[in-house]
Amino acid sequence: MNELSEKNVLVCVTGGIAVYKAVALVSKLSQAGFKVKVIMTESAMEFVTPLTFQAMSRHEVYTDTFDEKDPSVIAHIDLADWADLVLVAPATANVIGKAANGIADDMVTTVLLATTAPVWMAPAMNVHMYDHPAVIRNIRRLHDDGIRFIEPSEGFLACGYVGKGRLEEPEKLTELVGGFFSGTKPLQGKKVVVTAGPTRERIDPVRFLTNFSSGKMGYAMAEAAAGMGADTVLISGPVSLPEPPGVRVVRTESAEEMLNAVLAEYDKADWVIKTAAVADYKPKEVHGRKMKKQEGGQLLELERTADILLELGRRKSHQLLIGFAAETNDVEKYAKEKLEKKNADYIIANDVTEANAGFNTDDNKVTLFGKHAFEQTFPLLPKKELAKRLLTAILEKEDANDR
Repeated sequence: MNELSEKNVLVCVTGGIAVYKAVALVSKLSQAGFKVKVIMTESAMEFVTPLTFQAMSRHEVYTDTFDEKDPSVIAHIDLADWADLVLVAPATANVIGKAANGIADDMVTTVLLATTAPVWMAPAMNVHMYDHPAVIRNIRRLHDDGIRFIEPSEGFLACGYVGKGRLEEPEKLTELVGGFFSGTKPLQGKKVVVTAGPTRERIDPVRFLTNFSSGKMGYAMAEAAAGMGADTVLISGPVSLPEPPGVRVVRTESAEEMLNAVLAEYDKADWVIKTAAVADYKPKEVHGRKMKKQEGGQLLELERTADILLELGRRKSHQLLIGFAAETNDVEKYAKEKLEKKNADYIIANDVTEANAGFNTDDNKVTLFGKHAFEQTFPLLPKKELAKRLLTAILEKEDANDR
């Protein structure tokens, strides 16, 4: 018997044009072997009829809190108890706002209050709605309450805008649900904070200092941590990458902004993985207007930026602190020095001059250094695969240390 056939997924469908994707989602979840039941809001039924979801799920569709067909149970409590996972897809700004404030005025929001199962929300809405401070505030509140968000993707929206707001594809959502139920979740209950990408240090309104970091390694680490069950926060410098599913992303620009963002999460973090390539120096003076060309050379005076890893090492109490070292020579020497100086638990080091590895590549080749002369080398691997192997190696080492 397919082990997934024992898992119950309750799909809550709320009113938006992305409801048509929810039909495909229910179909794919059913094909994957899950038992699927559907609740629809009144608005959702303006787009698709309950009969469509009934055909895809092969179960009765629920639409009205007061429509009690079985007198032996209370329908919304029975559904809340039945679910192993509750997935709200699409999750509109309206249902996010109601859930964040404990409002239960229809069957979907009543079940959300009654269930003890994990709750996932897959938002879909206009890009400006998604960026509205009220929506951001509500998402953050629900995230703090333990609800996982599947970030929307970017693309052409039904309203005519191009931007972030598209419901994640049904195939990807089904894959995430399958991953949730299969295998162990060794980071379940842990909060993992990951930094990624470059920082920018402004010179004037049109120029800045930065580096070649693409953010790919950090984003892969965040995705791997979330896949292992961690409550994951990704603090990202300016990059052009899609947000990893199930990860809360905080956008920053300068080294100082990144430090402040990390410190805001630090006390409650269990693991901190500092993958970002932070600028070591910034202009001593930031010009308010564009610096005009002059005859001859131009002297730019620099000063040190905050050393984020060093500061985290100084403040470390219970956190497991993992740093990266991107080097061009003497990789082992500099990595071991960094491990001691920064009071880190592990340093992941690589030679960025190696072909097909390092910055702006899809692959990487690294060595993991830990205290007490621990060392493990990894071959050239896709960054997503490497991230999983690195986290697994650290988990195994920490488990051995505890024994």
